[in-house]
Amino acid sequence: MAKVELKQPIVEEIANSIKDAQSVVLVNYSGLTVEQDTILRKELRESGVQYKVYKNTLMNRAFAGTACESLCQHLEGTNALAISTTDATAPARILAKYAKQYPALELIAGVVEGNYNDQAGIQALSQIPSREELLGKLLGSIQSPITNLARVLNQVAEAGGAEAAIAAKGAEA
Repeated sequence: MAKVELKQPIVEEIANSIKDAQSVVLVNYSGLTVEQDTILRKELRESGVQYKVYKNTLMNRAFAGTACESLCQHLEGTNALAISTTDATAPARILAKYAKQYPALELIAGVVEGNYNDQAGIQALSQIPSREELLGKLLGSIQSPITNLARVLNQVAEAGGAEAAIAAKGAEA
């Protein structure tokens, strides 16, 4: 069997992974220890992010003709892909957190929702809270006026009740 035929399933695996991806982030992992890499992979896996190391030539072939084609210019050295199909900010957010802890990990570039982002763009994207956090903040904003109204009405009712009790005592005397 020819080498090309052996590598074709891997190219197809990469192409299928990036086809429906919300975000694809390319990182240079050179210099990470096994322990650091294990911790990173665990958190990525828990967030539903696929993190895998592929050969640059295979990634180059898989990226051809896709939205990720702009990443081909960065395919030098020891690279890994972080792919998320559900949360567009998760790979950038988690990898940026670990890049601060482990200087050996370097964010290179990424494609988020079809748009190419360089290293600065991925860093900026990593500052955006997760979808769950944003929904929580939105819900808090919606509930805040209602909560304040209920608090004011409660205070008015308590004050009105106190005035009625004082008036009732004054009438008895």
